[in-house]
Amino acid sequence: QPGCSAPSFSGEMLEVDMASLASEKAENDVFTPADGCSLAYVIYTSGSTGQPKGVAVEHRQAISFLTGMQRQFLLQEDDIVMVKTSFSFDASVWQLFWWSLSGASAYLLPPGWEKDPALIVQAIHQENITTAHFIPAMLNSFLDQAEMKALGDGTSLKRVFAGGEPLAPHTAARFASLLPQVSLIHGYGPTEATVDAAFYVLDPERDRDRLRIPIGKPVPGARLYVLDPHLAVQPCGVAGELYIAGSGVARGYLNRPALTEERFLEDPFYPGERMYKTGDLARWLPDGNIEFLGRTDDQVKIRGYRIEPGEIEAAL
Repeated sequence: QPGCSAPSFSGEMLEVDMASLASEKAENDVFTPADGCSLAYVIYTSGSTGQPKGVAVEHRQAISFLTGMQRQFLLQEDDIVMVKTSFSFDASVWQLFWWSLSGASAYLLPPGWEKDPALIVQAIHQENITTAHFIPAMLNSFLDQAEMKALGDGTSLKRVFAGGEPLAPHTAARFASLLPQVSLIHGYGPTEATVDAAFYVLDPERDRDRLRIPIGKPVPGARLYVLDPHLAVQPCGVAGELYIAGSGVARGYLNRPALTEERFLEDPFYPGERMYKTGDLARWLPDGNIEFLGRTDDQVKIRGYRIEPGEIEAAL
């Protein structure tokens, strides 16, 4: 900038005429306002062919998920959401934006603190955090600290979301014993369905004897189907592949039309709409919840991240 000086700076200095640049930019750029069908973000997930695939999510899909989440869990103005997840992981979407729908607040955990459960507990206590998210692997470490700090005697926490990988029943039981006044919510959903497609609020009495924690019922705006290889609906208790439909289904894979066509199919029950083929095995339970049973392929989850062994094989 002309007229500015930096006496302690010994490197090369360039003069920039901001007024001239702004005028030039205005002449060359045409501003197009975003609408609901505009791209909101792209998050990359592991790919079986060795190449990560970018999931393209539009504004309308993100808004549908966020408003559905608010309808289900109803943040208040006095809520404070802890933002601690990397934006390369889709759980960051609700941490970054959900609070804004209700006039609540967000607390950005300092970089690096997300790896230290003791610092997380400290931040929850000092900042009066009401809403947080953990992958189940990290939830156990958090509970170790909660036990040491006796958080159960008094905490601002109202709800904790656990997602990214299956939640073990023993972890859920431990949470209930240490933090009985805090809701534990098991979330399920691939990036292709805009973060979470289903939630299950745990109940210690009801879930005491479960071998698996259910993934719950669809978030408002989503639909879940359990289908056989011919896309026929499986009856209650019978395993099938899980498909996700509704307003949260993403646009598709960035610059991967063939893969998009393979995984994002026409919805046979709602003409003109699409559904996402998850590759997950599931079944309906008599109480109306869905239970996750595993994968139809060899994809695995490591600390919440999807890993395709094929990508590792390709690298080797």
